[in-house]
Amino acid sequence: MQSKNLAESFNFAIQGIIYVLFTQRNMRIHLLLGILVIILGVVMNVSRFELLILFLTVGLVISAEIMNTAVEEVVNLVTQRYHPIAERAKNVSAGSVLICSIISVFVAYFVFADRLMDFRPAVLNQMYDQAHLTVAALAVVLVVTIVLKAWSRSPNVLKGGMPSGHAAVAFSLATAIFFAHQGFAGFAAFAMAALVGHSRVQSGIHSLLETIVGGIVGALVTLLFFQLKGQ
Repeated sequence: MQSKNLAESFNFAIQGIIYVLFTQRNMRIHLLLGILVIILGVVMNVSRFELLILFLTVGLVISAEIMNTAVEEVVNLVTQRYHPIAERAKNVSAGSVLICSIISVFVAYFVFADRLMDFRPAVLNQMYDQAHLTVAALAVVLVVTIVLKAWSRSPNVLKGGMPSGHAAVAFSLATAIFFAHQGFAGFAAFAMAALVGHSRVQSGIHSLLETIVGGIVGALVTLLFFQLKGQ
């Protein structure tokens, strides 16, 4: 479809990204790993140049996955039957994603290897305490979620009902990350939590209200734990 103006061009591009994100499992995996790598880079205080390399590498892998989906869609449009040329086109496209993924592993190794080996015990102890606090908060979040589901008489505790357990856990983890590593990592964690909530609504498992309530429960309980601990 040909766009009439710049705004429509951006809109079509965003629609394409959303389509790939919600239809391709590998895209969601790449995006999740990419966000985790960026968060790890910020937490471990990598240099600006190294952070730039991480952003470019993550972008390369995600772009390759998007192009791979585009090739598959075009091939499926041309024919739904098996054809050796169609198979080669899909294999070559998937091969480009594999190459980018392998390169990303090497980049991550060269950026993080020395820092992971040089982690000091004091840093590990602090992370250990925060991990205990996060686990405790998650346990309470799960209990509160189950109680609320029982109170609202949700027919299936593990799927659907008030509130959304996935949203509660996601926002609980996001809040813990925000308190442990304030700044970009915290905002990225909340963006991931929002993505989890959106996926629950998009799939029809939860309503928007159930997802919002779940997010509030997860965030408030974890906030209470970290505030009481004095973090």
